[in-house]
Amino acid sequence: MAKLPEQYLSIKKRFKKYFTAVDNLGKAAKAAGPLNTKTAHLIQLAAAAAVKSEGAVHSHTRRALKAGAKPEEIQHAIILLTSTIGFPNVSAALSWTDDVINGK
Repeated sequence: MAKLPEQYLSIKKRFKKYFTAVDNLGKAAKAAGPLNTKTAHLIQLAAAAAVKSEGAVHSHTRRALKAGAKPEEIQHAIILLTSTIGFPNVSAALSWTDDVINGK
């Protein structure tokens, strides 16, 4: 698995209670409904692409792959955003997913 980003590790170390609360919120949100882990990560991946968060796209691509998503499913989740976020943003998000898929 890829090394976690330094900023992530720094926040986790410096703000332990805050980090625990954020982590617990994520767990509670996933447990609140019927979606499986793979689908949840594909949704979070799409949201990360929509807000142009390269780090979150990397993270949710890794997590989606770990949850059993195929590269084609990840790419399709991004392509579906074209009419919503535009081709240039989709192109950028695809390049970020490719970073993970291709092991860069």
